[in-house]
Amino acid sequence: MDFSNFSLENLIPLVSTLLARWGLKVLGAIVVLFIGRQAARWIRRGIRVALERGRMDPTLIPFISSLAYYLVLAFVLIAVLGMVGIQTASIIAVLGAAGLAVGLALQGTLSNFASGVMLLVFRPFRVGDYIEAAGAGGTVQAVGIFTTTLTTPDNVGIVIPNTAVWGSTIKNYAAQATRRLDLMVGISYGDDIGSAMDTIHRVLGADSRVLADPAPVVGAHELGDSSVNLVVRPWCRRDDYWQLRWDLTRALKEELERAGCTIPFPQRDVHLHEVSTSAA
Repeated sequence: MDFSNFSLENLIPLVSTLLARWGLKVLGAIVVLFIGRQAARWIRRGIRVALERGRMDPTLIPFISSLAYYLVLAFVLIAVLGMVGIQTASIIAVLGAAGLAVGLALQGTLSNFASGVMLLVFRPFRVGDYIEAAGAGGTVQAVGIFTTTLTTPDNVGIVIPNTAVWGSTIKNYAAQATRRLDLMVGISYGDDIGSAMDTIHRVLGADSRVLADPAPVVGAHELGDSSVNLVVRPWCRRDDYWQLRWDLTRALKEELERAGCTIPFPQRDVHLHEVSTSAA
């Protein structure tokens, strides 16, 4: 490059021309960038406050607010590039194609993310609930963006993709405040059914954990092979379910035996008949 003709007098007109042509555009782009960035921050803060007031899940609030911030910032950057004369149509096309490629490559991950959002928004269960979903059962430890973590009663951790959880039937044992116990008691055919049912009602009435409303149901359910089966269906608070089930099973057996009832068990009677044979 020849700098022999370079002088300050030649540089000043060039700089003046550049400033006249680009100065206002660059200044306007800087102003738009500054205002747009502040607006993105305000939007992020406003969304965070709105979600917190709406009691949105804490796991989802930072993600949604940050996503809104970066989307607004992306629009601002595209607007700034357009102000300084850069063609943004090709940039938008490239970003769209890149987004499509990434979406196809991560469709499984994005599906888990979408399912995680649905679980956090609609809340079919909460942390601490015992559920059955996707062929597994356990207490919910965490509901993340991509996976749900359960702990089984024997303290085994299970991590399930959110797509499998959201796409399956979810059975939530902690959804209601009360639960019904379904017990079956068999008595001998020779026992008095009325006496047995009175004994069962007495056992249920003596336990304060059995709710009066709804009232317990006791009835002759079926005639089995070796016993008359009585159905026993009391209601209790959710937290009392298992301990009450165990206690009632023992109490019913003991009280029915004291009342003279027999708890039968499957048995088979074999009758032998002597057959006389004549000598050939």
